[in-house]
Amino acid sequence: MKDLCVPIPNFGEAEIADIELRIGEKKISYSFRVESFPWEVEDELSVEDDDVSASLARIYRLKRAINGYDKDWELIQIFTPNDNACYIQVLYRKRNG
Repeated sequence: MKDLCVPIPNFGEAEIADIELRIGEKKISYSFRVESFPWEVEDELSVEDDDVSASLARIYRLKRAINGYDKDWELIQIFTPNDNACYIQVLYRKRNG
């Protein structure tokens, strides 16, 4: 098994979760973090901009956030935001050594 899904009830936007995972009796641990980045880009758009412009602005904003994130953490997954979401959530794993 390479994947493990851990439901986190009541996990809302703009929250960070740190999870430590221990496997069996092994002392090996992994740290995971779910980070929320702003997903709204109305401040970057003009009145004439369309849905394509908004999508491109969101992608560019997310790319900047990921590129500027702490390099001790590696990107694992980008979650699909809900319609009209204010934030997009990204899963990171702490790099070991």
